[in-house]
Amino acid sequence: MPVQLNHTIVHVTDQERSARFLTALLGLPEPVRFGPFLVVEVANGVSLDYLTSQGPITSQHYAFLVTEEEFDQIFGRIQERGLDFWADPFHSKPGQINRNDGGRGVYWDDPDGHALEIITRPYGSGS
Repeated sequence: MPVQLNHTIVHVTDQERSARFLTALLGLPEPVRFGPFLVVEVANGVSLDYLTSQGPITSQHYAFLVTEEEFDQIFGRIQERGLDFWADPFHSKPGQINRNDGGRGVYWDDPDGHALEIITRPYGSGS
């Protein structure tokens, strides 16, 4: 069996708020409780397991590969909510999207400062 990523734990200050923030923006099914986690499943079988943690949260980056149609829907929800967004992970190009590798991409932050990204083409795939 080839090595595959199965899940990752996402430390947050409020797992309910953060898991529902992600599912609402990405149009995913409601999170499911598994022990102390709220689990968000994505299409390729990987899950983000949200865990409420005490103390400071270290920001992480989570990127999601989406179709062009999904990009339009998700980006529309980002704009409808008035969320800040950037064309780059360094927040140096506010209010813009990128067109890397002939696709589209955009970054925004979740309530705990985790950097979220959607892209329509994997980086390095060319144009």
